Amino acid sequence: MLGAGCEPRDGNGPATPSGRRTALLAVKIDNVGAARPQTGLDAADIVYAEQVEGGLSRLMAVFGSRVPAVVGPVRSARETDLELLRQFGRPTLAYSGAQSRLRPLIEAAPLRAVPPGAADGAYFRGGGKPAPHNLYLRPARLGGVAAGQDAGAAAGFRFSSAVPRGGRAETARTVRFPAARFSFDWSAGQRRWLVGMDGRAALTAEGRRLTAATVVVQYVDVRPSRFHDRLGNTSPLSRTVGSGRAVVLRDGRAYETRWARPGAGMGTTFRAADGGETVPFAPGPVWVVFAKK
Repeated sequence: MLGAGCEPRDGNGPATPSGRRTALLAVKIDNVGAARPQTGLDAADIVYAEQVEGGLSRLMAVFGSRVPAVVGPVRSARETDLELLRQFGRPTLAYSGAQSRLRPLIEAAPLRAVPPGAADGAYFRGGGKPAPHNLYLRPARLGGVAAGQDAGAAAGFRFSSAVPRGGRAETARTVRFPAARFSFDWSAGQRRWLVGMDGRAALTAEGRRLTAATVVVQYVDVRPSRFHDRLGNTSPLSRTVGSGRAVVLRDGRAYETRWARPGAGMGTTFRAADGGETVPFAPGPVWVVFAKK
């Protein structure tokens, strides 16, 4: 299996030592059983779980604080990704490809699209998995990507080690898609949510449990998009601009909130459902699951 070693932080922050500006890295990750365990997910600042064709799920991992040496398996982009990534400025998007009618939208989006063939030596086949679940990325080969940025801050999240007032005790939560499910179980010893997928513990390539400091179940409008896969199945479109209900899980507690993202270029805020203060996230990795409202 492939390891998830991380490159050292760049002391110059968002610029490389040569002075070249760097971008946050977003990678579209395969999430069917044959693709697991994935490599590099434990280094992500944010992992988004979204619905794709057939009710299955894929992940969008956003890296800023750390950039792993290898990430994958990498899969294809969807229309949902374009709206979602607008809040990160001009990120680098790594993906395996896209439906032909979607490609012009990707090319017009304010991001740096880097599929296979666009960066020499960045992608390779490996990991002991069958194709198409064996495409991996070496982020260092992309150029313009370095550690030391905060993807959570770019997304509009607020963080605090202090446990917010209110909420209710909750130590387990399951979110179901038509053909996939995510579970999160609170570990008081680790002070993290233990991630499960499709009824099994979610592990790193090295066999460690994937965890999150904060989990967000964000209820969004999921509708059929204009695009289809090779078999003719309609691709769902999850709308992440607007507002709605969300549940924030941290420190073994659940907080009912209202999420708001007024525009595509803006981050997402989470305020107490009664209209009160912003609910801060626990410092550490954030998993956001887009559930159908």
